[in-house]
Amino acid sequence: METKEKIIEAATQLFNEKGYGSVNLKGLAQAAGISRGNLTYHFKNKEILLAAIVKNMWAKIDQEKQKTRQFPTFENMRNQTQLVYKFQKKYAFVFLDNNVRNHPTIKEEFKAMIEQTIEDFRKMIAFGIQLGNLKKETIPGTYYSLAFSVWMVSFYWLSQQTTRDECMETSAEKVLWGMILPHMTEKGITAFKQFFGAGFYEQLGEPFDVNQHSSVHF
Repeated sequence: METKEKIIEAATQLFNEKGYGSVNLKGLAQAAGISRGNLTYHFKNKEILLAAIVKNMWAKIDQEKQKTRQFPTFENMRNQTQLVYKFQKKYAFVFLDNNVRNHPTIKEEFKAMIEQTIEDFRKMIAFGIQLGNLKKETIPGTYYSLAFSVWMVSFYWLSQQTTRDECMETSAEKVLWGMILPHMTEKGITAFKQFFGAGFYEQLGEPFDVNQHSSVHF
């Protein structure tokens, strides 16, 4: 492993463990097993190192996403949301720390990545309509909102898990499909059951109790 790559891997792990703001160059050098001078030779300061980590992350994410963009199917939407979750865990300090996400070094890249991801979900929805797996939009704006909501759930899933102390990885997928299935045609639901199995379809979550708020009046 080259020194730069070694530093990036060690820094990512240390930032995940202690938080970006709590780590200094001395600690980073110790984690990488090199001198501080050697560290600053490759990365002059922590901000430059952060930019390198995020650039490395984007490259890996984009490489994986290219496989799903060619065929925007719902199967690939599942793959993409799992991909996002995978990278959220590997680069947790980026996704969990607002100060890191809004850091001037990476903020604009983050915004661009978010817009591209939402656009990818829009294309998947459009492809689903073209295949006859999704109903045509009846209320203008519904599917734009759906694409945005799918992104938001997948993007902030690790954050809510941390807050709620909930660790089931399959929960995000069930929440996402719970949002999409009501918009599916019979053809789409049949295809869904064939791919995921009837058991998954029947166990997306607890049936909703319509009586639990019977005392509330509007």
